[in-house]
Amino acid sequence: MAEALLVVARRAAHGTRLEVLSHAKTGSVSRGVRTVLRLEGLAVFAVAVAAYAQFGAGWGLFAWLFLLPDLSCLAYLVGPRAGAAAYNAAHSYAGALGLLAAGVLGAMPLVLAVALVWCAHIGFDRALGHGLKYAAGFGETHLGRLGRADPW
Repeated sequence: MAEALLVVARRAAHGTRLEVLSHAKTGSVSRGVRTVLRLEGLAVFAVAVAAYAQFGAGWGLFAWLFLLPDLSCLAYLVGPRAGAAAYNAAHSYAGALGLLAAGVLGAMPLVLAVALVWCAHIGFDRALGHGLKYAAGFGETHLGRLGRADPW
């Protein structure tokens, strides 16, 4: 009851603030912040592709590896919780940057090339608005809901 009164009071006092609070509650970003995160993804994609081009590892390898992280979506066949965990593991910069560091420090060009493709994939997905997933379902991401808004 007290929470409902607080929402009504906030709505009256801060018209647009309620929308911001609702996004904070769902765990996704909106408006300018979402745009910045998507542009950041585009920048990561562009830099990773440019760096990959310098290694001469071949674009056939790039094409083959580029969609590999999306195989993690098969875990959604088990359920949304497993799907989100697998997707997030394959689409987090932590793993890609760890592999990138291993490739640089170990002087392993193939590992470095794989890491750059992985970074490019993540950046491309983020630029398209595909964020890290919540267990509520594939469409619920940290960058907002995928697809059209539910009309009901």
